Amino acid sequence: MSTTVAQPVDEIKSTPWSGGRSPFEVEYGKMMMWFFLLSDAFTFSSLLISYGALRFSAPTWPSPSLVFQSVPGTSIESGAPLVFVGLMTLILIISSVTMVLAVEAGHRNARKEVIGWMIATVIGGLMFLGCQALEWNHLHSEGFWWGHIPNAATLQEFFAKGVPLGQQQMTAHQFANLFFTITGFHGFHVFSGVVINIIITINVLMGTYERRGSYLMVEKVGLYWHFVDLVWVFVFTFFYLV
Repeated sequence: MSTTVAQPVDEIKSTPWSGGRSPFEVEYGKMMMWFFLLSDAFTFSSLLISYGALRFSAPTWPSPSLVFQSVPGTSIESGAPLVFVGLMTLILIISSVTMVLAVEAGHRNARKEVIGWMIATVIGGLMFLGCQALEWNHLHSEGFWWGHIPNAATLQEFFAKGVPLGQQQMTAHQFANLFFTITGFHGFHVFSGVVINIIITINVLMGTYERRGSYLMVEKVGLYWHFVDLVWVFVFTFFYLV
């Protein structure tokens, strides 16, 4: 007859197989945010790869320096192309900086500073969306839209001389569909981030995180906002520079 000796509870908990500790030392919610951002990165990557495949397999393509040379909402024909989208990019970068400052203030439990920087981030996001709306409206007035093809006179402004009209129409159609789909998908992410930031700011105003003793939610939404900014760098490069 054998006798089984029970292990002390403390000894059982300390074994490598007992669990109870995150292998990456990361809070659960933050890890789930990283998983979401990774899956979202795959979606954006597939869209941009599709754009690149069409862009570099086409015999011709609308020139970004010509398509985006105007300043939407004005009669200005900028001598330096991409001025307006450069302003959009600057706004988004500044909003990313204000989000960093909000997270840093949260680590110090500085409630008033968190509120101020979060409001600044929301304003930056709204400004970016406003600029994007102006750009979309401008391109629509030029004849670019989902399923639309600009008239022949307009197409000649955006293509090198000597390109057959049929090729111009085909590639302009592809460009418009991809441009509005990808920038619209990114704009939806910015809009979602603005809504989430407003909700988080309201919670900060109500003292929710101060009572919890942690501003971790600000850090989580900060990860999302930085991801949105990073994606814009690739969108900017693919559509406006290449």
